[in-house]
Amino acid sequence: MALGFQDDEFQKVCKELEEPQVAGWEFFTESHGVTIYRLFNEKSGLYQYKIYGTLDDVDPQVCADVYMDLEYRRQWDTYAKELQEIEADGKKLIYWQVNFPFPLWNRDYVYSRELRTLDYQGKQMWVVLARSEATPSLPERSGVVRVDDYVQCAVLSTDGKVGTKAYMHYYDNPGGNIPTWLINWGAKVIKIGIFTSGH
Repeated sequence: MALGFQDDEFQKVCKELEEPQVAGWEFFTESHGVTIYRLFNEKSGLYQYKIYGTLDDVDPQVCADVYMDLEYRRQWDTYAKELQEIEADGKKLIYWQVNFPFPLWNRDYVYSRELRTLDYQGKQMWVVLARSEATPSLPERSGVVRVDDYVQCAVLSTDGKVGTKAYMHYYDNPGGNIPTWLINWGAKVIKIGIFTSGH
C-alpha cells in the first residue's frame, strides 16, 4: 500500500514534543493537565490547535495502542456513526462518519494514518500522522458532507515516571453552513476530550 508520509514529518513532530513551537500561537485554555494553543486560519475562519499534556498513570505504549484502536473508539465515541479501515485507490485508509445534531448533515472523513515507533535523541516515541485523502473511488454520500481538509498528528513518550508526555496538532474544516463561532467553540471541549480519551 502506498504511504503518503515522509520521514522528516515524523521527526518534526518529535521535536515539537521536546521543544514546543508556540511563538505566534494564542493560548486558548488549560484543563486537567492539558494546555491548548490555537492559530487562526484566515482562509477558513477557523483555528488549528496544538495540545500539550501528560497522562500520569498510563504508559505511552498503552496510549498508542488505545489511540490506534478503532474498535475501542466505536465503543466510547457516541458521535462516531461509522469508523472502519478501508482500502481505496491503492491505499489503506480510515473512513469515519460523525453524527451531527439535527438539522445539520453528518460529516465524513477519509484519511490516511500511520504509526511509527522512533528513537529520538535517545528517547522512544510513538508518532501518529493523519490527514485527509482524495479518493475518487469513494464518492461523497447523499446527505453527508465530506471533510477534505483534515490534519492530525500526535506524539507520545514517557514522562520519566510511569506516565505519558504527549503532544497533538489538530485542524479540520467541516464545511457546510455551520457558523465558524460554533465550530471554534465546540473545538475547546472536543479537543480536550479526544486528548484525554486517547483519540
